[in-house]
Amino acid sequence: MSTPPIPAPPLEAPPGPAPHRDVHWRGWPEVRQDLGGGLGVFAALAVSGVPAGVLWWLLAPRADYRVTADGPVAVGLPAAEVPVGVDSVLLLVLLGLGVLAGGLAWLRRRTRGVGMLVVLTLGATLAAVGAWQVGALLGQPPTEAELTAVGSTVTTGLGLRALPVLAGAPFAALLTYLACVLVTADDGLGRESG
Repeated sequence: MSTPPIPAPPLEAPPGPAPHRDVHWRGWPEVRQDLGGGLGVFAALAVSGVPAGVLWWLLAPRADYRVTADGPVAVGLPAAEVPVGVDSVLLLVLLGLGVLAGGLAWLRRRTRGVGMLVVLTLGATLAAVGAWQVGALLGQPPTEAELTAVGSTVTTGLGLRALPVLAGAPFAALLTYLACVLVTADDGLGRESG
């Protein structure tokens, strides 16, 4: 005696991804929304150039010279590497500022998009120029009177010799922001609607 075959359950499609909101790029309205929401980020970046410049002034290497009748004489070892060190310290400060700015901008869920990239680029560039100017203002070179005062000790000023260093902040900000984009599984970048 044979048993009747057991009916197979009906074939069903495997469950697909959960339906989610529309994530396609909306174009210029989205960019304008990001730009408007990013004004606070832009202002914060512009102001952050001041503490970055102070930090550069505090950390940058400088050489000391004693003024003699024959002219300035280096105190200690001659510092031929000082100009490179000054530029390198500013680059490191700006890279740190850019990483911090890119990470904090990513946390603003409402403005994740193309407009935030524009805000980060312009704001970080302004911060870099501001840091350069603040540091140069604080670390001015010795005056002519100080260089002629025999017996006094003078310290070299801060000056930027490699202008491409200023690209460090926007580069690091964009790289950090785009790294966050790459590790986000959501096609909408986890952006809040509104």
